Amino acid sequence: MGWVNDPAHEVNGMVAVTVADLVGLANHRRFARPSSGTIGLYLDDLFTAPTARGRGVATALLQALAQLAERDGLSVVRWITATDNDRARSLYDRTAALTNWVTYDLSPGGAS
Repeated sequence: MGWVNDPAHEVNGMVAVTVADLVGLANHRRFARPSSGTIGLYLDDLFTAPTARGRGVATALLQALAQLAERDGLSVVRWITATDNDRARSLYDRTAALTNWVTYDLSPGGAS
């Protein structure tokens, strides 16, 4: 995972800390939105330490990402989550707009 700290790599990291502990992280990167001619911010990973869940860590990280996107003139902050990730989805439903998009994964060499 050294590339997360590599300034030449597209992925960036953001962390949430208390006085003594790292309590959350958000790995993110910019992505092109050709149909709108804009750039968005994609949230790859959002994690809160189990001992810090329910204390606003994820909300603070999402707010920081929204502020970063606004500061840099980006058009959206986007992410995906599992349909059964109920606790996180409760936060996401209060924080962002649910889209109609369905995600697919195609294995390399798998289309025929």
